[in-house]
Amino acid sequence: MQRVTGIGGVFFKAKDPKALAAWYQTHLGVPLEDWGGAVFQWQNPDNPNGVGCTVWSPFAADTSYFGTSGQGFMLNFRVADLAALLQLLRDEGCQVDDNTEDSEFGKFGWVTDPEGNRVELWQPPEGR
Repeated sequence: MQRVTGIGGVFFKAKDPKALAAWYQTHLGVPLEDWGGAVFQWQNPDNPNGVGCTVWSPFAADTSYFGTSGQGFMLNFRVADLAALLQLLRDEGCQVDDNTEDSEFGKFGWVTDPEGNRVELWQPPEGR
């Protein structure tokens, strides 16, 4: 079974997410969206058949979205079959969050690595 297919996003905590995002936009050319992060499309003039994207987003320093470990970042991995992978991880004895999320952006689940870092698993909608 294929497990991860790529990095779907990089999320990190910031004392002032808007100001930090603006710095990245000004100095590194990160193309910010209205919601404060960036979406790097894999399809572009150099890769016209690319499908998918990678999200970059600063979060508030007090976010609980990364779990309770106090970690400063969270990786999001793209997966082909979220339900099957979560079950496989459970069978292997991994710490898998019982909650999942299904939205217009796809399906999301979480696993915690042996050092306590919450990792997000994302099954994007078809064609993304």
